[in-house]
Amino acid sequence: MAEKRDYYEVLGVPKTASEAELKKAYRELAKKYHPDTHPDDKEAESKFKEASEAYAVLSDAEKRKQYDQFGHAAFENGGAGGGFGGFDFSGFGGFGDIFGDLFGGGFGRRASSNPNQPIKGANLRTSVRLTFEEAVFGCEKEIRINTDDECPHCHGTGAKEGTKPETCTRCGGSGQVVSEQQSLFGMMRSVSDCPTCRGAGTVIKEKCSYCRGTGYISSSKLISVRIPAGIDEGQSVRIREKGEPGRNGGPRGDLLVEAVIEGSRYFSREGTNIFSTCEISMTQAALGDKLHIRTVDGEVEYELKPGTQPGSRIRFKGKGVPSLRNKNVRGDHYVTFMVKIPERMNDRQKSALLAYDEAMGGTLNNFGKEKPGRKK
Repeated sequence: MAEKRDYYEVLGVPKTASEAELKKAYRELAKKYHPDTHPDDKEAESKFKEASEAYAVLSDAEKRKQYDQFGHAAFENGGAGGGFGGFDFSGFGGFGDIFGDLFGGGFGRRASSNPNQPIKGANLRTSVRLTFEEAVFGCEKEIRINTDDECPHCHGTGAKEGTKPETCTRCGGSGQVVSEQQSLFGMMRSVSDCPTCRGAGTVIKEKCSYCRGTGYISSSKLISVRIPAGIDEGQSVRIREKGEPGRNGGPRGDLLVEAVIEGSRYFSREGTNIFSTCEISMTQAALGDKLHIRTVDGEVEYELKPGTQPGSRIRFKGKGVPSLRNKNVRGDHYVTFMVKIPERMNDRQKSALLAYDEAMGGTLNNFGKEKPGRKK
């Protein structure tokens, strides 16, 4: 058996490749070697499987970590070493998008000669605006979308009540037409969608007046969406079968709801960690104090140590953002102390500060020579 090639070599990317670089490289190879574009080409099929296997491993953070440490040996017992057929691509979010972009449908789907086969409806995309806290802890949201539903008068056929679509006479109901053309290499035969029925296999003589022959009526709906705790900007929630209706009895597509997260006055976020600042006075920094620090869980009491330096950082463990995989596992909250310097002081305040400086050994070169309020 031929030795497996390095997965990074297969995709043509360095070991430091980002998720976006992996996806881009795989898209190009999948488009180049996909079986739908190379029917009966064993070499292309082999390269397609090899690239898909490499991407299946490297696009999964845990599998990639194992592969980087142990190579192919990490999957020899029932893992990736079992070959392309051992993978379940339904678990990889990127695969459906990649193949949908490349071939306009599901993975490995070829054009069928049966125009009446059930076809899943198109996915719908929308967005929902969340506050910082809603994204951290999750919430329920209602969104309004416009979607198509089967026309209640023609029941999705598009034909006038009392009539039905008729078999296309040009293609005989197959939805496809065959054309032949002489070339330098001999007679070339091609198959394409019937231009009369547009691949449907039927034509509508009298259209339904309610849906104008489309078979569907658009309506506005309120959809309830459960936002999971820990969702990040740009991530989407998939709601099964809330997209466009299918054809010929096929299931509806899905609704993809993208999170748009508002900024916070107090917090910023990186992954599952939260960051904030806490402003303290020079006196608090020097002498220490008991503080109440804001977190997403409410205020936390903290004993500030004497001599705290500007820019010092503390960590509240487990006060960050929940993991999407397990909401009981949370990141940390990091707080940076910022020492506020007075911009204006009266004579009394200046005198006190000068006395402090003198007690500390004197650090001023000029200002201290003139006492506040004393005229030359």
